[in-house]
Amino acid sequence: MKFVLPAILLATATANPFAPKQTRNTKKAAYAASLMRGATPLRRLEDAYDGQVDVDLSGYSVKFEKCQFVKQYEGGEGGNNNNKNGNGEQFLSTKRFVIFRLCPDSSCSSCNYNYGEYIVDMDTYLESTLQYKQEEQETYCQSCQQCVEMQANANNGDANDDQNNDNAWMCNNIDTSTCYDECQNIENMEANGYMDASELTGCVKMNYQDNYGNAYYAGAMCASSGTRIKIGVFSDEQCSQVVEDADIETYLAYGNNNDNNNGVTMKLSYHLLKQTFPESGCVSSCLKQNENQNNNNNNNGEQQAAEVNEICENLYEVAGKCESTHGFKTGYANYDNYENQIRNEELVCDFISSVSAGHYDQTGEIVVSGGRTTLGGGVATTGGQKFALTFFILGSVGLAGYAAMLHQQLTKGAKADLSRQGGAMA
Repeated sequence: MKFVLPAILLATATANPFAPKQTRNTKKAAYAASLMRGATPLRRLEDAYDGQVDVDLSGYSVKFEKCQFVKQYEGGEGGNNNNKNGNGEQFLSTKRFVIFRLCPDSSCSSCNYNYGEYIVDMDTYLESTLQYKQEEQETYCQSCQQCVEMQANANNGDANDDQNNDNAWMCNNIDTSTCYDECQNIENMEANGYMDASELTGCVKMNYQDNYGNAYYAGAMCASSGTRIKIGVFSDEQCSQVVEDADIETYLAYGNNNDNNNGVTMKLSYHLLKQTFPESGCVSSCLKQNENQNNNNNNNGEQQAAEVNEICENLYEVAGKCESTHGFKTGYANYDNYENQIRNEELVCDFISSVSAGHYDQTGEIVVSGGRTTLGGGVATTGGQKFALTFFILGSVGLAGYAAMLHQQLTKGAKADLSRQGGAMA
């Protein structure tokens, strides 16, 4: 199913509040453009999937759960060197994951039964959700534009216009007193000194270099124990090595100064990116809303078949799935021809559980705190296990010392007996 945007509504040439504005701050615009020349554009996902989904997701919504970096040894089986560097040594790579759920529309806030839990790489999650939110934002501002014009026509006595009557349903959920300013702020973001943070999620090389000539990169990273996604600073072009405690806006400002832009700073706006990880509620309903929602007046009472949003199709198709244990009733595991999903589901559920358990910090390093340490492959050692291991080691040392003492006493005792026997014989 393709997400089709409504046709762009033609506005009158005069008094169009949403007409594109000429960017006044050319220095800021030039700096933003120089950064974006190295950016990886968001890939449209419609070509990656043929649109044939057998699972009915129309009654569910996408809910963000957690973002997590995990450092793992690079794969390599059968003795090959895929997990080794040029010196033949194993190395760690940083994997970036997002855990999300498909929750029933009626219980999106609680989501404690009949849901599926999924894991996908962060790039795929952001590509899909940001594309959806960008299109949603464009549709919202286009609708706002038309509603403002319809209201102006009504104030001028043109309320009986046929086109206005046909499209009046569109304005039911739009507050024309606030949407104007909101869309204007988005339109004039660069002129106001802001850059859209969603444009930096794909690992972008910044203009900044340190005194040693090292380059730095901007990219998406996890924050606030995985409950948020922000733009961080990285020291490598894969955006896998986080520069801790680095302020991205400071690096952007320094890079701008070094680019001879007279110290023009650029702040980040998270207005779009933050919609991919809402604190409450869901990212999106999987049910595709019809563009014409005027109570079905033009369809003679006929109900149209439910369609699923592309965001849900794309994420569901590529994600690792953990469904049966959560009572998900419509997933792949409930189809007889998906034995492979059933075989793999236990492994996926275990992996999701390990990622959710808080064993890693925001850089992907193993956490060593709170009575819990993890060892090289991600195996956890609890506080009780540590106590038992310590007790065993100390006990072994004590027993070894006691055995040595007994051996020494027995040896001395045997020598003394022999000495006494020798004296008696003399």
